[in-house]
Amino acid sequence: MSVARRTVLGAGLAAVPVLASGAAFAAGDGGLRVTDPGAYISFTGGAFSLVGAPVVVSPEDHPGVVRVAGDLRDDLERVTGVRPGATISRLPILLGTIGRSALIDGLVRSGKLDVTGVRGRWETSLQTVVEHPMPGVERAFVIAGSDPRGTIFGAYDVSYGIGVSPWHWWDDVPPVRRAGVWVRAGRHTQGTPAVKYRGFFINDENPALGTWAPAYFGPGKAPGYPGGLNSAFYARVFEVLLRLKGNYLWPAVWGRAFAEDDPENHRRAMEYGVVMGTSHEAPMMRGIEEWNRHASPGHDPYGGTGEWSYRRNAEAIRAYWRAGIQRMVDQGFEGVVTLGMRGNGDTSLPDGDGIELMQEIIADQRKIIEEVTGRPASETPQVWTLYKEVQRYWDRGLRAPDDVTVVLTDDNWGNIRKHPDGVREGGFGLYYHFDYVGAGRNYKWVDTANLRNVWDQLHQAHAYGNHGLWVANVGDLKGNELPTEFFLSYAWNPEAWPLERLGAWEERYARQNFGETPAREIASVLATYGRLQARRKPELLNRRIMMADGKVVYDDQQTPYYFAHRELERVTEEWRVLGGRAERVARRLPGDLQDAWYELVGYEVTATANLYALREAEFGNLLYAAQGRAATNDRAAQAEAALARDFALADRFNSRVADGKWKGFQTQPHIDYGDVDRYGPNAGWQQPEKDNVALPDVLFPAVRRIQVPDGAELGVSVDGAEDAGEWWPGGSATDVPVLPSFSRYQTRPQQYVEIFNRGRTPFVYEVRSSVPWLVVDRARGRVDQQVRVEVRADWAKAPAGRAEGTLTVSGAGASVTVRCVTEGSRVRGVRGFVEAGGYVAIDAEHYDRAVGDWRRLDGIGRTGAGMTPWPVTSPSVTPGGSSPRLEYEVSVLSDPGEVTVWAYVSPRNPALPGVTGLSYGVSLDDGPIQTVDITAGADDGALNVVWARNTSDSVNRTATRHSVGSGAGVHRLKFWMVDPTVVVQRLVIDTGGMPELYLGPRESRRV
Repeated sequence: MSVARRTVLGAGLAAVPVLASGAAFAAGDGGLRVTDPGAYISFTGGAFSLVGAPVVVSPEDHPGVVRVAGDLRDDLERVTGVRPGATISRLPILLGTIGRSALIDGLVRSGKLDVTGVRGRWETSLQTVVEHPMPGVERAFVIAGSDPRGTIFGAYDVSYGIGVSPWHWWDDVPPVRRAGVWVRAGRHTQGTPAVKYRGFFINDENPALGTWAPAYFGPGKAPGYPGGLNSAFYARVFEVLLRLKGNYLWPAVWGRAFAEDDPENHRRAMEYGVVMGTSHEAPMMRGIEEWNRHASPGHDPYGGTGEWSYRRNAEAIRAYWRAGIQRMVDQGFEGVVTLGMRGNGDTSLPDGDGIELMQEIIADQRKIIEEVTGRPASETPQVWTLYKEVQRYWDRGLRAPDDVTVVLTDDNWGNIRKHPDGVREGGFGLYYHFDYVGAGRNYKWVDTANLRNVWDQLHQAHAYGNHGLWVANVGDLKGNELPTEFFLSYAWNPEAWPLERLGAWEERYARQNFGETPAREIASVLATYGRLQARRKPELLNRRIMMADGKVVYDDQQTPYYFAHRELERVTEEWRVLGGRAERVARRLPGDLQDAWYELVGYEVTATANLYALREAEFGNLLYAAQGRAATNDRAAQAEAALARDFALADRFNSRVADGKWKGFQTQPHIDYGDVDRYGPNAGWQQPEKDNVALPDVLFPAVRRIQVPDGAELGVSVDGAEDAGEWWPGGSATDVPVLPSFSRYQTRPQQYVEIFNRGRTPFVYEVRSSVPWLVVDRARGRVDQQVRVEVRADWAKAPAGRAEGTLTVSGAGASVTVRCVTEGSRVRGVRGFVEAGGYVAIDAEHYDRAVGDWRRLDGIGRTGAGMTPWPVTSPSVTPGGSSPRLEYEVSVLSDPGEVTVWAYVSPRNPALPGVTGLSYGVSLDDGPIQTVDITAGADDGALNVVWARNTSDSVNRTATRHSVGSGAGVHRLKFWMVDPTVVVQRLVIDTGGMPELYLGPRESRRV
């Protein structure tokens, strides 16, 4: 049965608390009330009815304000079914900018409109009902902005409040129809944004967006470049950017040139009121593709050599840059100018990294800005983005002029590289990624952001005073809706979204797009999705990263998850369960929401769950083929069926959703990474492509089919042997398989023996135990292909101390003996986390004692929460004495002499001002504190293999050795703060038997 859609905001938000804004509003601001977006809208009554109210704007106002009045009329019609007019009436909506609108300024002069607390601020709006504002008008709803974008944001905030999703066009989200929509009495504002410039970067847009957009909107208008993106496309981009309260855009760059692909592109940005920029590799308001289209070695329209080299072609490059600034002046669009210079194609500068050369480049650029604009350079907004290798200039002491905004960056994987150090007139900015192409591996297919991790990083940026300009690489934009919206929401008002309100933000997002009733369940699905995706990018599900002889080694034909502890099975099952939850939600949604559901939630959840099923079948097939199992070919068929389903899910997106509106969009390959034989040496990181054209996916590694003999043949595999491919009889160097040891304290999945057929004829098996305490769940039966038999110890019958027994597996005329060992009976006096299986595993949030201030970050870890010192701006400390630490009580049952303590921490970078590295300390009992720099060996600028291992695995595992002087018994493990921002997820003590697992073993039993 379908659920009815209910209130999105308005009356449903009556209980939502008023939030602080990014800028303080004083008590003398005339009762101005800072609210959640749209919280002044009601569907049950109020001071002003919006149904049928004309939207009136002064024609002399900014073109973006005149234009947004039309969007507001459209939105009111979408919700109420009544088309508003555009001329004055008894009950109008008056929209305008203070100082630019005759309507608004007249109200201010007459004393009818109080703009205290709004006038003079940056991008601030006011929504209020005014009685008798002018002759012939009984009552008006006034939306006034401190500047044109303040007015635009104010209008779109009304749209948000009445239930129009910012993604209404991009994701085909229909609003709830309302018979009545009202505005509450009072003076309302959403405050002043904390971050001045807030936007996104459309990037890495081939094949998805790059295929769909020219087909849908028409080709680019530059001769010979039909793949360009035109002004009709950018109009849709500008609209959603402004609806999200963003104001800044880096346009698409993959073979595209914003200014040339459509001469109307810059004018369209002006009409919408959007600030244009260019990416970190494209200085002086010119996309790098503009150079590539017209200049080449031996051919240079600017009279030089055609080289992108400042040492060898400076005069021509300066002329090229001058033309970019001249175009900005001539066309009059609002822009932020990128300074500096990188190599062509997102690389380091070919001229070397000398500081003197970069100083010369920046000085020459600012001289051009002054000469062309006729004003001091400081009056033109500028940024210098410290992306990748550019940060080395800063680290070596180079500083841009103080009025320039220095944009700090993440490491392309969502971990900030540097926080502000000191105060600058131009402030600092942040360049962040939800999409990436490069070292490690591309991730472009679906949203993989964990909102908790995003929050942690944005909170740090805010706490360290980074408020100048934030821009996120959002890839195709579509597909990254949730993190994009959160990024811009947080940039507007960080104080509104503390950690404990992330769930509320997710519910708000779900409610805005799908209505009240399913919002909580959808928010839960999305939160679970983000947590599971954050374990590993889906593009990396066929890469295992290992250490061999002290070096990082990649294997692109292995699953990163292990068969041991049923790890691959368990993570696949988690995705299957989530996929089932999503499908149940979809069945309950009404028909008009099915397209939006599939675009915003359904596809990414279902397709990723299917991908995990594909990988489980694929790697199971390869294991089975090596063992000659009868089930081998069935696993191959399952993997191929999952590949076919992957194609079918994409086809539904391309062909059936919104009547084919998104044809060609869902074309991003995500399975065949690493296939060097098919598409060359870059396959380890680059998407499947040839001649810059994406290739459709194939299974890689390829599945295998085998010929199975007609008869019956016994095969036996035991828990823990699959990762080595061992089986018996005949498939191992050892004669007797051994099950992982049994412990009454174990939390690992139950041990098992797998009995499989190496032939086509079924056979009867039997499992006999040599001792009464060794119990199997299915001691006899029939094997068609394979049977898994679970084995447990009956502790009521097990002897005290260590014990051994055997299982004899018989069938098809053969037998295999399996050795089983217990770790002994119950021990008196154990406390805390208890050793079993040769390890003690602890989730960091389950400490016994916390000294100092620590914050639990729920959902930030691969398997749960993380713990971090608080606040993030705390000074670094020397650990010891009463300094901050987390303490864990553990019971070691063996007598290992020494143990290894593994700390699983989030893969952070040395971002703290004035601090070298990023460290924690660890000690056992009263032993010495060992300090570990988690960034040792990793280079987040050069993106070396150590860094790539940490980011690809979504965790940084570091190890220390400790003496267990008192042997078996109760011990105290201490995790010490050294630097803030370290996030510890897990601690695992290896007493000699810790298995190799991707996520690590389940948490140990706590007594």
